[in-house]
Parts: sequence; structure tokens; C-alpha cells
Amino acid sequence: MNLKSLLAKPFANYIYNKTRKGMQTALEDQEAILKMLLKTGKSTVFGKDHRLEEVADHASFAQTVPIGDYEQIKPYINQVKEGKHNVLWKGKPIYFAKTSGTTSGVKYIPITKDSIDNHINTARNALLCYMAETGNAAFASGKMIFLSGSPELERIGDIPTGRLSGIVNHHIPSYLRSNQLPSYETNCIEDWETKLDKIVEETINKDMTLISGIPPWMQMYFDRLMEKSGKKIGDLFPNFSVMVQGGVNFQPYKTRLFESIGRKVDAIELFPASEGFFAFQDSQEAEGLLLNTNSGIFYEFVPAGEIFSENPTRLTLKEVKTGENYAMIINSNAGLWGYNLGDTVKFVSTDPYRLVVSGRIKHFISAFGEHVIGEEVEQALLKAATEEGVKVTEFTVAPMVEQGKGKSYHEWFIEFESEPADMEKLSWKVDTYLREKNVYYDDLIKGNILMPLQIRKIRKNGFIDYMKSVGKLGGQNKVPRLSNDRGVADGLKAFVG
Repeated sequence: MNLKSLLAKPFANYIYNKTRKGMQTALEDQEAILKMLLKTGKSTVFGKDHRLEEVADHASFAQTVPIGDYEQIKPYINQVKEGKHNVLWKGKPIYFAKTSGTTSGVKYIPITKDSIDNHINTARNALLCYMAETGNAAFASGKMIFLSGSPELERIGDIPTGRLSGIVNHHIPSYLRSNQLPSYETNCIEDWETKLDKIVEETINKDMTLISGIPPWMQMYFDRLMEKSGKKIGDLFPNFSVMVQGGVNFQPYKTRLFESIGRKVDAIELFPASEGFFAFQDSQEAEGLLLNTNSGIFYEFVPAGEIFSENPTRLTLKEVKTGENYAMIINSNAGLWGYNLGDTVKFVSTDPYRLVVSGRIKHFISAFGEHVIGEEVEQALLKAATEEGVKVTEFTVAPMVEQGKGKSYHEWFIEFESEPADMEKLSWKVDTYLREKNVYYDDLIKGNILMPLQIRKIRKNGFIDYMKSVGKLGGQNKVPRLSNDRGVADGLKAFVG
């Protein structure tokens, strides 16, 4: 163990103990954050428009500040772009995190001087908690790779703007710079496949100890490494011990990733977004991700079934229950107010507050009133695939609406690593398990409104080629697990085979 690993250990223990203390003060911290947000926010353009000076508690806040998505704050973002100060938060943002939205086109999410620490320190804390709990500090001595977007920034309204992962790249501590791969020049390559080839070239002979990224793009990296070396990742990198991942549900990718590695490594799951860093896996033993309750974000939770209601129930942290699906609403020192993140979460513990990400509000199928969510399709496919000895690379689901009763169905597009011996049996099992999880879907099948689901086999690398065809290969881009329309499904037809 080198000096860097030895020095990291005391700091890891300090952060670990601080995190444990924070578990006990989560509710008090949330109340304090709301007061702080209101104190600063009342002097902003948004605060004056929404009479924040009259707000005394969460009940009055919920009456004054409506829930909305990016469209709600877009007029204020436009004012910031025009050079105005004190619009959503005091002063001006120090960055815009540029991200693509399904309805809003390109979104510009503000990152302020006050909110930047949330993005930087949470990822750090996740690694340090892992280090303190497991005693594994050796990874800090080796090479680490963060599969991310380009760190090159443009200026929008004189504000540095880029992908969140690229912005964060500028804030990696100097003591980790010498460990970080790929090179800055390689990280700036926009074309994902060209970039991936260079990453492989730069890392294949290095002592990689930590690998981080979105699971499907980590898998693509692993595939290229194995092609070039003829070795499993665990043999190629004998000191590789920590895999950090987030952005999508890990479960559908877990089996194949670990098979590519060929041995056990520890995995740390994160819940980051351009709007904030919300939760992280603080323990290798406990289920779920620890909610980040003292990092400038005040959370509200809306029962998922009410999110599109005119006056939905808005719960604070102290009111949530385990096992319920909630839409997460954030209010933050980045200047986001009543912001519907679009993610649904489910608490697995309230002492401390740990959760799992169960899906996306916009990623559902309810073409026939069934309201099937991501968690349900993932669990149904995972159970059926495990029983049938099938390995799935990627999949997505969309409705197929046909004229005539009993002719419509859910169409599943699946790319297999290893195909089922009996596709009809796999289809029947997935359909059966989905019916068990969703009573509305079950009723539609029983009532002959829907046919059982149908599976379309996507050819090898079909999803990669599809993402390439729509300009969304690599980086932070993800295939939606479900769509209520045929946009993705129709695009995938060219890759059925």
C-alpha cells in the first residue's frame, strides 16, 4: 500500500463517521435546508414571483410553489442566459449542465457556487465510505477510469456549459489526477466508438483498480478489452477491485458485467443527475442507496399515481413509507424549485433513509390504462430469463396498437447474449410474471383487450447500432426501458434479426 492509500484511510474514517451521524439528523437537516432555501430564494426573481417571503413552512410552500419540470423554469433560465442576476438563485450559475430532454429539447440545468459541492463531494463520500467499511484502500494507488462525456465546455450566456460528467472532470482533486484515465485529449473525443478505441489503447496495459460508468457503456468497454486481449477483465486487471456505476438500474446488466470480469469485485451504486447528486450506496451490506439529506436539497415525495393530478399529495421525508413508489421532487441551492425530476423511488428503509430507483415517470406504458412501470418489466424479464438460462444484453418495450379487440399487445425488443431454447416459453413466462406484478395489465389480458406480449429479437449489437443511428451512443445516454409511444420501437425495426 503506497502513501496515498495510507493517507486516505483517516479521511475515509472521518467521512464515514460523519455520514453515520447524518443518518440520525436527516429530518432536522431537511427542515434547516428548507429554511435556508427560503431565506435566499425570497430575494430572487422566482422568489418574488412566488411570494416566498410569505412562506413559513412546507404546507405554505406547497401552496405557493407548484410542481413542474424543466418547462416551468425555462423562462427563468432564459433570463439567466440574457445576463440577469438573482433569477433562480443569488448571483449567476457558475455552470450550465447541458442535457437532452424528451419534450424540452436541450436543457440547461444551473449549477451554482453553493450547489457544486453536492456533485463533487457525494461521489467522493461514496468511495470513502466504501473504503472505511471494507478496509480496501489499495484501489487508491492504482489507475481509475471514469467513462464520461467530454470535459470541453462552451459558453451559453457567458456561462461555461457542458455535460455534467465533463464539468465534474474539472473538479477532480489534484491528488487523483495522476491516477485518472483516459487522458484529457481522449476524453475530449466526441465520437463514442473512436473514443472507446483510444480508451482501450490507453488502459489495456495499465494497473486498473477502479472502473466507473453507466453499465451498458462499461459493458461495451469490457467487450472491446476482451476482444483485444483475449482475457477476462479480472485477469487483464488483477488489481481491479471496485466498479462504480449509476444512471440506470444495475440488475439487468449485472450478470453479464460480472461474467465479463470473471471474478468478484465490489460494486458501488450512485444516483446522480444533472439536477443533483441524490443518493449513494454507503454500505456493501445494507440494501438500497442512502439519501443525501444534508447537501443543499430539500426533497418532496408525491405518490406516483398522483403525479399528474392537479393537486397531488406532497410529502416531506418524515412522511414517507417503505414499499411505496414516489415521484421525487427537488428544491435546491442550484435554484430548482418544485422540480419534478422524473424518477420514481421506493424506500427500503426509513432508519436510515435508504431507497432504490424504481423507474421513470415518463418511461411507462399506459396505452390501454395498464400503467406498467420500469421496475415491473425489469423484474418480470429477470425472473423469466434466470429460469430459462437466458442472458439479456439490452431491451425496451412499447405498445403495439392494432384495430380490433384483442389484437393489440406489448412489443418487447430484446438483444440476447445467449438465446432461449424456446422463445414462446420465455414470452409466456415474462407475460405471466408481468401479469402477477400489474393487476391492470392482467385485467386487460383476461378481458381480451390485449394479446399476450410478443418478443422481437434484436441482432447482435443492434442496440448499439440503433443508438449510433440517432446520435446517442455512449456518454450519459441510455435506452429507455419503456416508451408509451412507438418512437424507439419503430427505430429498432431495422435491427430485428
